[in-house]
Amino acid sequence: MTIPAEEMTRMGDEIVGALKTVYDPEIPADLYELGLIYRIVIEDDRMVTIDMTLTSPSCPSAAELPGQVKNAVTSVSGVRDANVSVVWDPPWDPSRMSDEARTVLNMW
Repeated sequence: MTIPAEEMTRMGDEIVGALKTVYDPEIPADLYELGLIYRIVIEDDRMVTIDMTLTSPSCPSAAELPGQVKNAVTSVSGVRDANVSVVWDPPWDPSRMSDEARTVLNMW
């Protein structure tokens, strides 16, 4: 069953909002604004797939952050479940950060 367009838009907006509540504990900016979320897919069965990366393969929060992302996404009304994958291609670099994150981190 296809999700109605307005429901898909609402879910997408709320998923992004939920992702903005997950912060890298070492950087005072959320994962979404840091550019660590590479892909968000909402399937017709309301399963959400997230591809994300970390600032570094040796990130000390590598074990916790994917679970925090899953918890945030599954808290959105209408989401059945979420599958979060950590990917390393393409590698993250500071050019992926939003202007908001650059301002917070004073990286201009």
